[in-house]
Amino acid sequence: MTAPHPRTRRAIALPLGTALATALAFLPNISASAAEGTASQAAATTAVSDTADAASLSYVVNVRPGTATSSSLKKAVAKAGGTIVTAYDRIGVLVVHSSNADFANTIRRVRGVESAGATRTAPLSAQSTTDMGTPKVLTAQEAAGAGAAASDGQDPLESLQWDLPAIKADKAHEKSLGSRKVTVAVIDTGVDDTHPDLAPNFDRKASVNCVTGKPDTTDGAWRPTAAESPHGTHVAGEIAAAKNGVGMTGVAPGVKVAGIKVSTEAGFFYTEAVVCGFVWAAEHGVDVTNNSYYTDPWYFNCTDDPDQKALVDAITRATRYAEKKGVVNVAAAGNENYDLASDEITDPSSPNDSTPGDRVVDPSECYDIPTQLPGVVTVAATGAKGIKSSFSNHGLGVIDIAAPGGDSTAYQTPAPPATSGLILGTLPGGGYGYMAGTSMASPHVAGVAALIKSTHPYASPAAVKALLYAEADATPCTDPYDINGDGKVDAVCEGGKNHNSFYGWGTADALDAVTK
Repeated sequence: MTAPHPRTRRAIALPLGTALATALAFLPNISASAAEGTASQAAATTAVSDTADAASLSYVVNVRPGTATSSSLKKAVAKAGGTIVTAYDRIGVLVVHSSNADFANTIRRVRGVESAGATRTAPLSAQSTTDMGTPKVLTAQEAAGAGAAASDGQDPLESLQWDLPAIKADKAHEKSLGSRKVTVAVIDTGVDDTHPDLAPNFDRKASVNCVTGKPDTTDGAWRPTAAESPHGTHVAGEIAAAKNGVGMTGVAPGVKVAGIKVSTEAGFFYTEAVVCGFVWAAEHGVDVTNNSYYTDPWYFNCTDDPDQKALVDAITRATRYAEKKGVVNVAAAGNENYDLASDEITDPSSPNDSTPGDRVVDPSECYDIPTQLPGVVTVAATGAKGIKSSFSNHGLGVIDIAAPGGDSTAYQTPAPPATSGLILGTLPGGGYGYMAGTSMASPHVAGVAALIKSTHPYASPAAVKALLYAEADATPCTDPYDINGDGKVDAVCEGGKNHNSFYGWGTADALDAVTK
């Protein structure tokens, strides 16, 4: 099932009850042109900076953490043709704009600069999309049917959520819905906090717009516009849609959820925005972050490239800072059926903001960030039958845990009354829809981590992660893995029952999270 990588990856939309041929068009072997043709691609473009000219690029400059930016460095940045947008002194990361093509090379030679690099390969005004496919919107007829099938104590759409019993979240909710003192931040495309299933649990104080790399605390700045992807809102509902008799139920419906918007209007997740997001979470009482994206424009960031190394350095500093402040960072593993522990992978999509080209990378030296960074919980996806989703990346020692991310009903069909093999989530404007991907698996784990934090309020991030893995249900390798039944092995699982390349330490368990 390994196929050419599209320019984008984190969410996959598969129509309800789709035929195999149609399903494959949405799986990771779709072409770049197909991905670009989705309705999620915005026609409009948004400049990262109102003052940036068309030739400017954005850079991160990494210096010694913990000290204020020196006057000599400020002068050096200015002399090299740069303008400091913001400085995160506590982690030693500066965000700089410059139209000088030699800015990075020049500033790297300045005393005290440890690394520096462009966060993109196209000018600030150039945008694209990192959403893949659009949600299959739930119709009124489907919603009415679900409501009729709902059991006592269930929200109206809960009968469609096969993913909740798959991790025993339905049983967990009989014990606990989670604590209001716990907040999960969705670092993503923005969250519509006016949605009736999100409004009761929304944490405004922990929400922000970080798209420029500098926090924008304007009220509602964290919301997606009509032109933007619904991805972040969908993820937020999976985590914490309220159990309130309205719509669906989240994995942790009693915790709070925040929106940290880091995606440009057309869908790029650039380094300066991601750094801002993690620092904001670290300093605003967030307990768990969900990261269902990879940082553009490089799918894999190679440390032997000075620009890409600087991006790895900057986000590593930000994730470590967040963890030191008490945050558990959870991330999606990706949707290309890649073995992230292999010796080499062909990446045909980078850089995705200008002219991509094939390159062979070693994933032990070239990193998908934040997914492969130290300390980050890396999540693989499973389908309705509990086996690895056809698209989910894998890798022994890379995947930490697995959770429902959905799959085509041609591969894994749920038990009735659920009808779709995808994951139901909230959509901007008060709607609901189905999506699939490791994007959908990661928030299930973020929700379980929030339940663990609710049960053990004083647990450190290391302790929460240890419980997350220890409480996971051991899931043995699927061998042979022939997801489409054509007689050919589609991926090879390595490892034993308790720890392997498909499921890590096992499938997340929400019931244990509230009882142990």
